[in-house]
Amino acid sequence: MAKISIVVVEDHPLFRQGVIDTLSFDPDFDVIGNSANGDDGLNLILSMQPDIAILDVNMPGKNGQQITSDVTGSKSVTKVILMTAFATEDQMIHAAIAGAHGFCSKDILPEELMDLVRTVYKGGYSMNSRLMTEAEFKSWLSEQLTHYSKVYSDPGNPLHPLSDRELEVLNMIVDGKSNKEIGNALSLSEQTIKNHVTSIFRKFGVEDRTQAVIYAMKMGWVKII
Repeated sequence: MAKISIVVVEDHPLFRQGVIDTLSFDPDFDVIGNSANGDDGLNLILSMQPDIAILDVNMPGKNGQQITSDVTGSKSVTKVILMTAFATEDQMIHAAIAGAHGFCSKDILPEELMDLVRTVYKGGYSMNSRLMTEAEFKSWLSEQLTHYSKVYSDPGNPLHPLSDRELEVLNMIVDGKSNKEIGNALSLSEQTIKNHVTSIFRKFGVEDRTQAVIYAMKMGWVKII
């Protein structure tokens, strides 16, 4: 029987090695590659075409959700499992929208991670320990998308509720720029930037810049380098 080939993409060296060591204990698994950032990780997955890719959500370069979307769009044979330190309901839904077959918290037990890999390899889905067949997954995701279409009246990229312009503004907020500085950088008025910031707060359900940055970091949409 051929081994299940796996690529691990995680920017924290100790955790990445822990995942690799855990999987290497099982004779059915073969960790054929690993990477510390999203851009290299995506290239590795597309070139090696592993059976399974285990990705951190929040990484330098492309985040885990973006990589998942790119892998799914490429029609790759690779099935993606996303791991995160912040396993929120919203993050799980966005992982599913991106095309992930599995989603779990980083506090998953070693034996649970190995079971998860086997489940996904066999064509099943597991979202925060909720096991589903393909038909059950599609039905569940359809229900979630109906809910999200009501929550976000002006969705942008399907991996987050922001428009492309709002995401630009958010990244500049992360960099500590003022509304005036953002306006100058984007050739927009300060009032227009204020309107975008207000919209970001509304969509995130937060009251200030710090809360917006923390929420976006938890969701894996931005990263402070």
